[in-house]
Amino acid sequence: MLAGKPYNPRSKELVALQKMAHQLDRQYNQTDDEDERLAIIDQLLPNHGQHVYFAGPIHFDYGRFTTIGNDTFANFNLTVLDSCPVIIGDHCMFGPNVTIVTATHPLLADQRNPHVDNNGNVQIAEYASPVTIGDNVWFGANVTVLPGVTIGDNAVIGAGAVVSRDIPANCVAVGVPAKDIREITEADRLADWPY
Repeated sequence: MLAGKPYNPRSKELVALQKMAHQLDRQYNQTDDEDERLAIIDQLLPNHGQHVYFAGPIHFDYGRFTTIGNDTFANFNLTVLDSCPVIIGDHCMFGPNVTIVTATHPLLADQRNPHVDNNGNVQIAEYASPVTIGDNVWFGANVTVLPGVTIGDNAVIGAGAVVSRDIPANCVAVGVPAKDIREITEADRLADWPY
């Protein structure tokens, strides 16, 4: 799975890992107590930096395959399908309803459809590609990031974008599919910003 090769998401081991993560997702989403939420995040996302905040609800498929840097903020409804590594840098911001997907399915229906093996077990073919997000990346509302994408440092991804290919550093990317429309420069600095 983590190597990008086909795997069966219904294997006992993966189902157990998902079940544990989904239970932690639910616990996080059902409490407003900040200390409880931090303890849950420590279990769900053992590879997170300092000062990570999720408004909730959150939905991680495994959690353990996601690495999050320092000072990262996610607004409502962050979904991360981390069947392959998801690496998120420092100082990232996620608007509401952002989805990061690493898993995908074969295009041919006969490979995609469930099969029952000789032991009566349901087999499903799925594979995944990692997602890497640099430092200081800002995602607007309703952005979807697809498998195999790398987003460079300081990029801004506009609301509603579908990121299906790599996005360079220091640019604004918008649309479906997301396209780099311009570079971010010193001309974008706010004149009366207090710090």
